[in-house]
Amino acid sequence: MTQNNATGITLVLGGARSGKSSYAEQLAIASGLPVTYIATALVFDDEFGQRVAHHQSRRPKDWSTVEQAHHLALALQNHAKAGQCVIVDCLTLWLAQCICPDCAQPQTIEWSSERAALIEVLPMLTGKVIVVSNEVGMGIVPLGAINRQFQDEQGRLNQAVAQIADEVVFIAAGLPLKLKG
Repeated sequence: MTQNNATGITLVLGGARSGKSSYAEQLAIASGLPVTYIATALVFDDEFGQRVAHHQSRRPKDWSTVEQAHHLALALQNHAKAGQCVIVDCLTLWLAQCICPDCAQPQTIEWSSERAALIEVLPMLTGKVIVVSNEVGMGIVPLGAINRQFQDEQGRLNQAVAQIADEVVFIAAGLPLKLKG
């Protein structure tokens, strides 16, 4: 892996268990900057809790962690600063928690406003920002309205963030493919 730029936005895309989070973490380490890890996941069951614990165990002890399941734009405004690196892991869970009627979301969450706030704030951020997201459009069109809505919204969100990002990397089988930058 080459030395990472100390500024700008990098979008790291990939499928489930593709190695995208590990790649993002290596980019953060290579930046040489202090790191804040914005974790978007809400834990709803033991198995998912084990996945989260695995991610936590890989992080260096000197990294700060912010748990932010909603209001991601506000968290980025508060933590993305010059001379800092922020990882957002991941947009996919954040989206799911914003649109899923079964998720314990605050009454004040409205997806279109959350998305608009993120897209508005990203170009204004300073420092190094690494955003992790799943590519969910390479499979079949899912059954069920909420599943199709999720796939459509994830695709639109990834496209919008990719347009803003300075660098976009697709991860498959742990291998990076640079798409932009």
